Amino acid sequence: MSKEGLMQDLNLQQKEALQHISGPLLVLAGAGSGKTKVITHKFAYLVKTHKTPVESVLAVTFTNKAAAEMRSRIGNLLPGDIKHSWIGTLHSQCGRILRAEIKHLGYSPDFSIYDEDDRCNLIRHILKDFKIYEALYKGVSSRINLLKTSLIDPDTFLTSGDGFGFDEKLAKVYVRYQDELQRSNALDFDDLIMLTVKLFKEHPKVLRKYQDLFAYLLVDEFQDLNASQYSLMKLIAKQHKNICAVGDDDQSIYRFRGADVQHILNFEKDFPGAKVVRLERNYRSTQNILDVSHAVISMNPNRKGKKLWTEKGRGEKVNVCWLNNEEEEARHIAKIVKELYLKGAYSYGEIGILYRVNLQSRAIEDALRDAGLPYRVVAGISFYQRKEIKDVIAYARLTINHGDNVSLRRVINTPHRGIGAATLTKIESEAKKKSVCLFDVLKSAAKSSGIVTSTKEKLGGFIHLIEQMSAKDTANAAHFLRDIVKQTGYTEALDDDRKQNVEELIASAEGRDIRDFLDKASLQTNAEEGASSDHVSLMTLHNAKGLEFPVVFVTGIEEGVLPYFKAIGKEDEIAEERRLFYVGMTRAKEMLLLSGSKKRRLYSRIQEQEPSRFLKDLPREHCLWTEKVTEFHTMRSEGKRADIVAKIKPMFASGCRVKHPVWGIGVIRDCYGDGEDQKVMVNFPAIGLKRLSLKLANLTKI
Repeated sequence: MSKEGLMQDLNLQQKEALQHISGPLLVLAGAGSGKTKVITHKFAYLVKTHKTPVESVLAVTFTNKAAAEMRSRIGNLLPGDIKHSWIGTLHSQCGRILRAEIKHLGYSPDFSIYDEDDRCNLIRHILKDFKIYEALYKGVSSRINLLKTSLIDPDTFLTSGDGFGFDEKLAKVYVRYQDELQRSNALDFDDLIMLTVKLFKEHPKVLRKYQDLFAYLLVDEFQDLNASQYSLMKLIAKQHKNICAVGDDDQSIYRFRGADVQHILNFEKDFPGAKVVRLERNYRSTQNILDVSHAVISMNPNRKGKKLWTEKGRGEKVNVCWLNNEEEEARHIAKIVKELYLKGAYSYGEIGILYRVNLQSRAIEDALRDAGLPYRVVAGISFYQRKEIKDVIAYARLTINHGDNVSLRRVINTPHRGIGAATLTKIESEAKKKSVCLFDVLKSAAKSSGIVTSTKEKLGGFIHLIEQMSAKDTANAAHFLRDIVKQTGYTEALDDDRKQNVEELIASAEGRDIRDFLDKASLQTNAEEGASSDHVSLMTLHNAKGLEFPVVFVTGIEEGVLPYFKAIGKEDEIAEERRLFYVGMTRAKEMLLLSGSKKRRLYSRIQEQEPSRFLKDLPREHCLWTEKVTEFHTMRSEGKRADIVAKIKPMFASGCRVKHPVWGIGVIRDCYGDGEDQKVMVNFPAIGLKRLSLKLANLTKI
C-alpha cells in the first residue's frame, strides 16, 4: 500500500501520530478512538515510507487476541513482508529473545514455560513439603507475582528487610520455588520479563544487540505496564529513543496485577521532548454514552485530559434503574434482553452484561435461564486449561525438556501405571538430596537393586516411553502430538468430548514447530475469549476490556460492589474503581443500561446497599432514571444530602388494574421510563400484552 493509501482513511490526529517518526511519542487514545489502526498503520508507514526493515520494528501488546489482530492488520497492509517481524505479546517476544540468549543466564534454550496452573501446582507441592497450609497457594502465587513484576528476585527479597513486606515463610517458599524452576529448566510467566531485564542489565553486549536491532518500538496498552515491563521498554528504547506509546490512563484497571498508571502519566518526564497526540474522536459509542462516561471519569485526579466526541449522534439516553434486590435486578435485565430480541432490535450476541465480581453472575444466570435466554460466561475454563489438553501438553514438554518436574509429576501416572506414592516420595527426596531433576533419579532407580522388580519395570517403561518420543522429529507439532497420544494410550479412557478436544489440539498444531506451539499454548490466558454470536455474554468488568457490544448492562452500581468494598477509604484505589466503571460504560455502542439494588446477598449474607457514589456524577440530562423500590435511597456526601436516584412517582404501578377505551380492563405488569417518556406493559385478557405510552394511551385507573 502506498503512502497516500495508508493516510486516506485516517483522521488528522491519527495522521499526526503516524508522521512523527523521530523521538518519543505518546498517543493518548481514548476508548474507541482507533488506536489499533494507528499502531498498525504506523508499522506499515515506517516500512513503506522510510524503508525500515520489518525486523527492526518491535510491536507489542498484552493479549494474544490483540496480538493476532495486530499481526493480521499489518499483514494486510504489507502483504508478504512480515515473515521475520517482531509482532506479538510482550511475553511472547521476550520468550523469543530468551530462546536465543538464555544460555547467558545458565538455562538451556529448551526451557519450559509454566502457566498459572503449573505455577500453582508447584507452589502447592512446596507448601506441602514445608508443612505449610496448602490452601494458601493462591495468595503465595499472587505475592510472588507482585515481587517478580517489581523485579524483586529471591536474593533481593531476602536482603530487603521490611522494604517489600518481608515475610519469612514467603521468602522460604520463594527461594525454593525459584530453585525448583531453575532445576526444571523452566520459566513462569513473570520470569519471561524479569529474566529478559536481568539478561540486558547483566550482559550489555546482548542489550546493545537488541537496541541496534529495534530502531522503533511500538507499545500498545501502555497504561497496563508494570514495573518490570516498563524497565524493559526503557532499556530497549534508550539508544534510538524512537518509542511510540499508545494507551489511555483512563483505562488503567490492572493495578492488582502490578500495572502502574504512573508510567503513562510520567512518560513526558521519563522521555524528555516527547510529542503528545490525543485521539479524541470516538468511532464506537453515541454522544450520550460518551458524555455520561466522561462525567464520571473526569472526577478522577491526576489524569491526562481528554474529551471524546463522535459523529454518531446523541443516541438513546443512558438508562439507570434502582431495584429492591438482586433477583429483581436480574429479572429486569432478562426482560429487557428478551424484549430487545423479540422486537428484532438486537441479536443475543450483541448484548453484554458486566459485573464487578463473579458472584454477581449467579442471579443473572438464574434469570436468563428462567426466561429461556441463551448466555455464555466469558473467561471460564479456557480450552488450554482443560485437563486433557494440559496432560497432552505436559507429555510434550517433558519429552523435549526432561528436567520439567511439574510436567513429570502430572503425567507419570496418567494414564495409570501403578507407580505408587511411596515410590514418588523416595524419588522426590533423592532428587532434592542430589539437587538433580526427577527424571534423572527415575533413570537411576530403574536400574537400582534396592527397588522391587515390578516397580523397576514400571519406571523403566515410563523412561523408555519418554526417551523414545524424544527421538522423534519436532518440526511438525501435529505429528509429534499425535505420536504422543498413540504411544501413551492417553485417549483410550477418555469420553468422546474429551477425545474431540485432543483432536482439536492436534489439528491446531498442523505445520508448527513443537517448541513454538508449546510456547503459544503456555502463554494463553483464560480471558482470551471474545463475544459469542448467539449467546448473551456475561463477564466481569476486567474481562470486558477490549470488547464492545451494541447493548451493555453494567450491574451492581452500589457502594461496596462498585466501588468494591476493599477500595473504600483509599483514594488511589477509588480512582481505579472509577476507571473500571468507565471501561464498562465505554464498551457500549448504542444502549447503556446501569442498575443496582437496595439489597444484595454478598458473601453468604443479605446486606442493605447504598447507591454507588459514582451515580451522583451522572448528568441527568443524558439519563433516564427509574426507581422500583419501596422506599427512596439517598446518600450523604461530605456531610450534605445528595440525591443519587431520581424519585419516580408514577400514577400507575405494577399490579394495578386499568381500563383502556378500546381493549377494556387489563393489569399493569411493568412500568418504566419517567416524565413524558413513561411507558407501561399491560396484560389485556382478550388480546395479551401491550406496551403503551402513558401520554397517548388514555388509561383509567380502576
